[in-house]
Amino acid sequence: MRTITTTDALAEFCTEARAHPYVTVDTEFLRERTYYSKLCLVQLAMPGTDDSNAVLVDPLADGLSLEPLYDLFRDRSVVKVFHAARQDLEIFYVDAQVFPEPLFDTQVAAMVCGFGEQVGYETLVRKIAKQSLDKTSRFTDWSRRPLTDAQKTYAIADVTHLRQIYEFLADKLSESGRARWVSEELQTLLSPDTYIIKPDDAWKRVKTRTHSARFLAVVRELAAFRETHAQTRNIPRNRVFKDDALVELASNKPKSFEDLSRSRLLLREARKGDIADGILAAVQRGVDMDPDMMPRPDRSREKLQVNPALADLLRVLLKAKTESAGVAAKLIASAADLDALAAGVRDVPALQGWRSEVFGTDALRLCDGRVALTANGADVQIIPLD
Repeated sequence: MRTITTTDALAEFCTEARAHPYVTVDTEFLRERTYYSKLCLVQLAMPGTDDSNAVLVDPLADGLSLEPLYDLFRDRSVVKVFHAARQDLEIFYVDAQVFPEPLFDTQVAAMVCGFGEQVGYETLVRKIAKQSLDKTSRFTDWSRRPLTDAQKTYAIADVTHLRQIYEFLADKLSESGRARWVSEELQTLLSPDTYIIKPDDAWKRVKTRTHSARFLAVVRELAAFRETHAQTRNIPRNRVFKDDALVELASNKPKSFEDLSRSRLLLREARKGDIADGILAAVQRGVDMDPDMMPRPDRSREKLQVNPALADLLRVLLKAKTESAGVAAKLIASAADLDALAAGVRDVPALQGWRSEVFGTDALRLCDGRVALTANGADVQIIPLD
């Protein structure tokens, strides 16, 4: 099993890979103690049936540059194949602002091909490659060197079986004419906005029960400070302070270090030094904020007049249409989307792009009262009323 530890060796492999139609890619990383993922290993494989065309790349090796890999990512003549690519793509985008294109994600493709929702790699290996995986090394420390033989075997399997899975799914998509569906679905993964966390927007991820503008202004300032502090020092945001402590701070609005010392939820390290200074300054900014500048949550969906009977019918229709089409329902519409449709909203994803081909036309006709549904056991039929 070959491990690449030099830039020249990586460049040689990537040059050879350009002669093939695709390359499979996976990573191993750590994120428990950092804000950004720490890349510990990259696995690559060219087409083949054994391990001879597969390598492990050690990004922790002294002097190794990943630029040859990034050049391969930029080569549009070679498809880059991942499984559940989001976290892998985030690593590469943060490191080099590069996306592997064209991209093929076997998890997304499997959902389009009828393998269920968010199907795991192990399941696809079992169902398609007819192999089993040894997952005992899944939670090992990938930053430690040297890697054990068990770690290497585990890691290389994540790209060798992926070749057969890719070829199988690509053939199915070609036969069904659904390759475009996968390409449309992957556009979100190839957008920088997916991976850029703006501190001023961090408050939207904090769950609160209070919606007063002044309270939310303090929440926004505290969340923005926490995000900036965590990004700058590359530490997990929860190491600065957790969400429950943030909500407590926004409620109590401390004005001094003495006030901070009374917090039940604030970590000891956050009651002094830079974090304490940042908290007090953020709280003051929120308290002093002009009312016109205060954030307000989007509560438009809360005011929707949902027709519950129609929402239930849409759920039945979605299940019937996706089972008939052999595509995961999650890709088409969420429960919130169906409620919005039942309330008269028409700018939902289920009515856009490739999803409309599966669900949109009949969903609109059902909402407009132009079709009815009848069920005979598990068989649901659409009855035109026009």
